Amino acid sequence: MKAIFAAALACLSLIGCLGYHIGPVKPYYLRDVQSLAVPTFKNHTLVPHIEVLVTDTVIKQLQQDGTFQIANGENADATLTAEIYRINRAPARSLRENVLATTEFSLNLIVKYTLIGRDGKPLAPPDQVIGTTSFFVSSDVTTDERQALPLATEDLATRLVAQLSEGW
Repeated sequence: MKAIFAAALACLSLIGCLGYHIGPVKPYYLRDVQSLAVPTFKNHTLVPHIEVLVTDTVIKQLQQDGTFQIANGENADATLTAEIYRINRAPARSLRENVLATTEFSLNLIVKYTLIGRDGKPLAPPDQVIGTTSFFVSSDVTTDERQALPLATEDLATRLVAQLSEGW
């Protein structure tokens, strides 16, 4: 009787784990994609060489996530093509005495991307992702913005990889 009770208890405890699985959980439309090629993104902004920073950061985030392997274009199951569309800087905080003097800015980096399969057809509709950060202003706003760009890029890469590997 105790053996039957123990077996029943073991079966009931395993029922709670149904539906869970270990490892990456990719979106259904990417179920056959194991490797990605990531060519250098196109730059449509006036910030020079930002495309290399953004592409490298996305590749590092993809490697850290581990859902997809990075491969060259010939060996990859899909290719991630992207364009750096816009970099926005907007005032976020001003001085109490002078509302025209900004002390903190919000920085947004907007990238449009498409995932293309081996056959050259898009695997999903084009999408966009936005990386954000904020920075305080010292004497030179341009230098402060340039120093904040890597932080916005890291946020963008995290969001982009989450959209690819988790579907949201």
